[in-house]
Amino acid sequence: MNKRVFFTVFFLAIGTAPAFAAAPAPLVPQPPCKGADRACLFKELGQSAASIEDDKWRDISYRELAKSLAAENRLDEAMALIPKIVTPDTQALTIRGIGMAAATLNLTPDQYSALFKSLAQEADKISQPASKDIAYTYIAMSQSFAKQDTAALATARSMTNPALKHKAFGEIAEVQAERKDAAAAMATLMEIDSPAYKNKSTRTITLLLADRGLFDEAAMAAHQITNPTLKAEALQYILTKQTPK
Repeated sequence: MNKRVFFTVFFLAIGTAPAFAAAPAPLVPQPPCKGADRACLFKELGQSAASIEDDKWRDISYRELAKSLAAENRLDEAMALIPKIVTPDTQALTIRGIGMAAATLNLTPDQYSALFKSLAQEADKISQPASKDIAYTYIAMSQSFAKQDTAALATARSMTNPALKHKAFGEIAEVQAERKDAAAAMATLMEIDSPAYKNKSTRTITLLLADRGLFDEAAMAAHQITNPTLKAEALQYILTKQTPK
């Protein structure tokens, strides 16, 4: 075997020989944010959401991020996400999420007024009329949750879609009944000019009041129902709630 062939075979053998030295342990990637560093997590989440290519899932990520920001009273940042959402229904749901989260913050009346004015301005930008009216329904609900009843009623009265307008008044009345304000709930129901929808909403209010032990108020609401079937259901519910178990 000549020298050239020998060295070629030798080096090939070395290159294919098994490595007996221990390989270094792989490095465990460290997360850029600590679990308790919420500011860092919010920032990373925003960057991650922005990188999503699918409109639907990017919109959903922005919607949930907006709700989380609003819950921490970072309302300006939450509002800034609405224009980044392209789906009208998701825009409306984001408006709802921000409004409902803000309702738990105990802001001042002026702060609530400014917030809901901004939400209404964003609702006006929604391209689909149905989604726009739904957004206004959500704003009215949020205002009622924030105990801004006068503003909530004004929002509902401004709506043009009759069905959604009735729904907005019904939703406001439900919020009022849930906080045991029977008089306000019944006054709100008087705003509904559709007998069928008013009967349906009054039945719901009756049940909510009975659930809270306001049986006199529930009975008064039930007596306002003109649909015999719904009235019978409402009265039966009051009786059942008072039946000893």
